[in-house]
Amino acid sequence: MRLIAVSKTFGAAAVVAAARCGQHDFGENYVQEALDKAAQLRALAPELELTWHFIGPIQSNKTRALAAHFDWVQSVDRLKIAQRLSEQRSEERPPLNVLLQVNISGEASKSGAAPDEVPALAASIAALPRLRLRGLMAIPAPTTDPRQQRAAFARLRGLFDELRAGGLRLDTLSMGMSDDLEAAIAEGSTMVRIGTAIFGARR
Repeated sequence: MRLIAVSKTFGAAAVVAAARCGQHDFGENYVQEALDKAAQLRALAPELELTWHFIGPIQSNKTRALAAHFDWVQSVDRLKIAQRLSEQRSEERPPLNVLLQVNISGEASKSGAAPDEVPALAASIAALPRLRLRGLMAIPAPTTDPRQQRAAFARLRGLFDELRAGGLRLDTLSMGMSDDLEAAIAEGSTMVRIGTAIFGARR
């Protein structure tokens, strides 16, 4: 299980404090905030070696910065975005780890590919150079009912299993946040994205 500490809206000092407790993976939703924070961290604690995950909606004009400065992009949901990331990732760096975001609950307000689009889209992304498709990510509709939470995560796990059975070499199922991480882990999550439970309420 890999823990991503979602540090959006929290300053560099909070990241340093978490890192010095042993946390190495951090998630950010906003490109400019993440870049500014990373620059502050290099000044505050240059010895820290952190892994940065982008987990927010992706605008086309932000892909160059994502390709240059992040280790993972978890919110790829269109082939156009994946193609831009592939073209803009430097050959001097390892391939960019990406996850395909799935709109598993079918919410109109949520980013993510529709479940029936996933097989073809995943195959196309997996074929791109300079990217490594690692798996799937989802943010289901919020609910406090553990059965509904598990049902949504089970649907995502089913898609993940289908892709693996079809020959894609995937190893990451990013699902679960502060309010539903138990249900996500029960349904096979390999990566949870936790903000509030680590840093406290958003400011």
